[in-house]
Amino acid sequence: MHAIEFDHITKRFPGSLALDGVSLTVAAGSCHGLVGENGAGKSTLGRLLAGIHPPDGGEMRVFGERRSFRDPGEALAAGIAIVHQELSFCENMTVAENLLLGRLPHVGPFLSRRRLRAEAQRLLADIAPELDVTRRLGALSVSQQQLVQIAGAIARGARIIIFDEPTSSLSERETQRLHGLIRELVAGGVTRLYVSHRLPEVFALCDAITVLRDGHVAHTGPRAGLSEDDIIGHMIGRKLEEYFPRHVGQALGEVLLHVEHLQSPGKFSGVSLSVRAGEIVGLAGLVGAGRTELAEALFGLDARVLGTVRLGDAVVRPRPGDMIERGVGLVPEDRKRHGLVPGMSLVDNMTLPIMARLATVGWLSRRRQRALAGRYLDQLRIRAPGLTAAAAALSGGNQQKVMLSRWLAADCRMLILDEPTRGVDVGAKAEIHALIDDLAARGMGILLISSELPELLHLSSRLLVMREGRLVAELARDELDQERVLRLMTGHEAGDGGQTGDRHA
Repeated sequence: MHAIEFDHITKRFPGSLALDGVSLTVAAGSCHGLVGENGAGKSTLGRLLAGIHPPDGGEMRVFGERRSFRDPGEALAAGIAIVHQELSFCENMTVAENLLLGRLPHVGPFLSRRRLRAEAQRLLADIAPELDVTRRLGALSVSQQQLVQIAGAIARGARIIIFDEPTSSLSERETQRLHGLIRELVAGGVTRLYVSHRLPEVFALCDAITVLRDGHVAHTGPRAGLSEDDIIGHMIGRKLEEYFPRHVGQALGEVLLHVEHLQSPGKFSGVSLSVRAGEIVGLAGLVGAGRTELAEALFGLDARVLGTVRLGDAVVRPRPGDMIERGVGLVPEDRKRHGLVPGMSLVDNMTLPIMARLATVGWLSRRRQRALAGRYLDQLRIRAPGLTAAAAALSGGNQQKVMLSRWLAADCRMLILDEPTRGVDVGAKAEIHALIDDLAARGMGILLISSELPELLHLSSRLLVMREGRLVAELARDELDQERVLRLMTGHEAGDGGQTGDRHA
């Protein structure tokens, strides 16, 4: 029996078609995964079912009955609840008050605190019996608040629960506990719609998987027989193998950046490295190893740095304005705080470093600015309502593409990329990987910093390992092995003594 049936569901928002004729079914009592890139429509579909948004077309059936909900209250009355990515609670109220909000027990005109506590404890007995229902909800951890939210859904008789990115703010331990609870819901016959971009979680929990791409169903069916590569291929519309790096093996060009004995007190010391045209030099290390501090120093954001920095044949004192003029760009680790101007339009964000170049007699040429930004909007496949849209309105992956487009528009020859795919979904990650590879294949030099070892091992021409502020090893591509790199990062292998960054100089 089907618990949920979506039949040609359509939903429009201003400037976008979020869902376009989506049809799929969810078996009763199953856990059904709903995956896709940011903006693919997966959360929108869950919210339609939960009564948060009304559909613009098509129909929904719940246990065979055609339903249309005006608000979440109607959906909840029909046995449908949603566990939001962003928790929606009254944090200044107690756990018990939140659980029974809207149906608080009274004795005459007065609230019965005794009955309130007893009923809340009963609701939490099977899910989180250790929770003190008299505690203020805002004092609980995120995972504990998630448990309260689930308990509230079950308490209201929910037969269908939608989990919308439920682990986005949880630790690994909290995630495992939540997963255990989701698995236990099968005993009560609860149908679960699990919306996530974390594929390992989807494969661990779900019986069936539906992939959405640009508001359409790209694939739906049983999990059995599918691999993560298959899912990513459906998400991005092509086989993952097409994203394997093509810059590897090409002849390298001239040395773009050469650094000798770079140091900054308390951050890093004795760093020597080089980057040539057409190569991606990966930089691995644990948090606190000094990778970001090195990137900032190379771009001129550290006034205390000492040592020699050469761009081509010229010795330079790194300063951001000079580095940009000499063709070096930096995509920082925190794009929202140190990269983008969230309230500024895409066209202004994309051309921010080079507005002076786009001016005629001191006046910015909006025509030239729009033409240049429009070229990279198309080339990088940035999904946005238009060039005048605010950067804050874009998904994480598209914001990162805007950051990359900024330096392409500035005609940079070398890029320093610090965590370029942090916070983006797997589809956008594959596209950004392909873009980085393409830039190197076209002769750009790239220094790539990442905490994701698979990313570094996949993209790097060679890899430098940093530990406690020093470079401790350099590995050629054919020497790359995840376990070995981890040992070097943590100090369990001596490596080759460090400063071998001039191998390609």
